[in-house]
Amino acid sequence: MLRTLILLVATLSFAACSSIPLPQFPGVYKIGISQGNIITQEMVDQLEPGMTRRQVVFVMGTPLVRDPYNQDRWDYVFNYQPGGGERGQERMTLYFDNDLLSRFEGDFEPGEDAAWSRSASVTDETDANS
Repeated sequence: MLRTLILLVATLSFAACSSIPLPQFPGVYKIGISQGNIITQEMVDQLEPGMTRRQVVFVMGTPLVRDPYNQDRWDYVFNYQPGGGERGQERMTLYFDNDLLSRFEGDFEPGEDAAWSRSASVTDETDANS
């Protein structure tokens, strides 16, 4: 009897430490997990060169990361994981010169009607006419 009890405890202990995935129960709902700043294309299209920091906060929200050593760089990060799916991440980094938005980089490009696209095309036309 004691031998059977020890064998049962040992088997259950090894099973508890196992890395074998447990079966998924059908019909169990897993919620999606979102963290950080939601970034949309509409928000990126509203950004314009020369915007003040307050205007950027109005459009994009408060940045997730503000580097204490470089006050002219703001990072917006959005992590998401659909229920049971793969984790994804979207990033935007905004740069300021003299407290005015000078450029940005990340996972989004300005749309055709965005101010960044218009200013780039005006600059290209000016260079071509010179």
